[in-house]
Amino acid sequence: MKICMYSSKPYDEKFFGLNNPKNLEISYFSSHLNEKTASMAQGFDVVCCFVNDNLNAEVLEQLKNQGVQLIALRCAGFNNVDLKAAKALNLPVCRVPEYSPYAVAEHACALVLDLNRNIHRAHNRIRENDYSLDGLLGFDLHGKTVGVIGAGKIGRAFVKIMKGFGCNVLVYDPFLKEQDVNDDFTQASLQTLLTQSDIISLHCPLTTDTHHLINTHAIESMKPNVMLINTSRGGLVDTVAIIKALKLKQIGYLGIDVYEEESDIFFEDLSDTFIQDDVFARLQTFPNVIITGHQAFFTKEALNKIADTTLTNVQNYFAGNLESANTVTVD
Repeated sequence: MKICMYSSKPYDEKFFGLNNPKNLEISYFSSHLNEKTASMAQGFDVVCCFVNDNLNAEVLEQLKNQGVQLIALRCAGFNNVDLKAAKALNLPVCRVPEYSPYAVAEHACALVLDLNRNIHRAHNRIRENDYSLDGLLGFDLHGKTVGVIGAGKIGRAFVKIMKGFGCNVLVYDPFLKEQDVNDDFTQASLQTLLTQSDIISLHCPLTTDTHHLINTHAIESMKPNVMLINTSRGGLVDTVAIIKALKLKQIGYLGIDVYEEESDIFFEDLSDTFIQDDVFARLQTFPNVIITGHQAFFTKEALNKIADTTLTNVQNYFAGNLESANTVTVD
């Protein structure tokens, strides 16, 4: 079985190599998958992709015509795949539904702590022998209300962390089942969560319904000086609206690990050039904004699970064990 891996990094080669059964031949390519690079998959049985690869209808058709039999996503999200086109082409798509919910939840917590206690600013001051405290004032997390949008495994892991700080936690998830509600949080409507939360953290998938869930109207419902955290998908947030709210101090703190136009920026070393994206460049100018480059998932445990699950999905699919292949279905 021959696998063509796009958007490959050295850590992919390391962890896939450690988890690779002998019958799978993997070729690693650093290029993103798009209309121009789809031809590289000629002669391969499986294409393995990541979050910023483009699997639109045209790309999928090219892959199908070249003999590709399976799309193996090494991530949980699949918003970058035209699933209707894949179904029409009879080109199955599988994914890694979970790897380490703790990795992402802990990173979200790290952003909260950094923003609140100005750790990044304090670190820079110390390096300049400036030990003053002016401008570094934070607040107690204990007793604050934290709103969590999305009650999947990552969202629930984040709930437990914030509960440990003594926070009151509100959760909004239209798919939350009654048996999943517990004493760690209070189930709330989206409007209630937006109006009552001191900190809001996003842990929901990107769909047509959740695109720009955080928009001007939602921001206007929030408390002044609210903290907003996004470690899920960039498209959940209207970045232009966020910038306006930062300027008006409606949003007092912003921590993001994802960005809606990140595909040309994140996962690459651009230190010898400059950013062409004016909106992203504007975000970087705010002292109360922390940006990390889609690294919330990046732990040893998560990378091991991603590699193992991806390769197991491939094996299961070609062995006919479709229920165990984590295939993505579309109505």
